[in-house]
Amino acid sequence: MVERQLRARDIADERVLGAMGRVPRELFVPQELRHRAYDDAALPIGDGQTISQPYMVARICEELALRGCERVLDVGTGSGYGAAVLAELAAEVHSIERVTELAERARTTLGRAGYEGVEVHVGDGSLGLPEHAPFAAIAVGAAAPSAPVALVEQLELGGRLVVPVGRRKAQRLELVLRLAEGPAVVRSVPCRFVPLVGEGGFGP
Repeated sequence: MVERQLRARDIADERVLGAMGRVPRELFVPQELRHRAYDDAALPIGDGQTISQPYMVARICEELALRGCERVLDVGTGSGYGAAVLAELAAEVHSIERVTELAERARTTLGRAGYEGVEVHVGDGSLGLPEHAPFAAIAVGAAAPSAPVALVEQLELGGRLVVPVGRRKAQRLELVLRLAEGPAVVRSVPCRFVPLVGEGGFGP
């Protein structure tokens, strides 16, 4: 996966490649799909949600440019896989999921995989976690019509938000920087994610 799907497709950050190689992705997919855990594809995990394609997880992490000392917010816990990769790259990871059952399952899986330090919260991810802000980086694993204002406001100055933005069926992955003069979109690439449900997403 690391060599063929990531390094060969422009993922160059060695810390990200190392993290992707260490996290046991098979633990984060349903038992009946474990034979496909390392496929170059998103896979269903129940409740209408998916575990993101490995390349997109790596791309998000590379755009965040983490160096190991940061506090990070992961929006849309899902299976917990993205949070696990982030835990390999940052000092403190908070993850938020709106579906209680998914959050509980992810918390259990993260613990079994050795990532007990990840704090999994239940709530509207589009509103972030203001009580734990500011964050150096925020990763969003679901698409919103635009970058949620609440998330931008919870970034520290110079912080990075990576979020899929657009319509329900087609989006672009945006890197948003919080600058003194206001947020700036500095890069985007086409992508496709499940919708972000919540006040700052596609509604309840």
